[in-house]
Amino acid sequence: MAKGDDIQNRLIDFAASTIQLSSKLENSSAEKHISKQILRSGTSPAPNYAEARSAESANDFIHKLKVALKELNETKVWLQILVRSQIKEPKDISSLQTDRDELCRIISASVRTAMKRKNNQ
Repeated sequence: MAKGDDIQNRLIDFAASTIQLSSKLENSSAEKHISKQILRSGTSPAPNYAEARSAESANDFIHKLKVALKELNETKVWLQILVRSQIKEPKDISSLQTDRDELCRIISASVRTAMKRKNNQ
């Protein structure tokens, strides 16, 4: 397994879980809107991470990781909206929130490491 494959696979699993959640939302206008938004933000970190892995420079790598992180943070807000609007129970999305939190910590650490390496060159 190549370096980064484990994180890539976790991000793909996160995207799949987001797709499953999105498909369970009903057809009210609010739920359709949230479904589209969470589908977009929850599935984009995996391809952004894949792009970072083939980045052309340290700056490009850092930028693409930060984009993935931003999308994960946006997904957090949509998950919170689902709970606060009482569309979903906290227990229904707790594992997705936990995965998101762990992925954010991992990617944030990768950004910090990449920035240190870049600054030490």
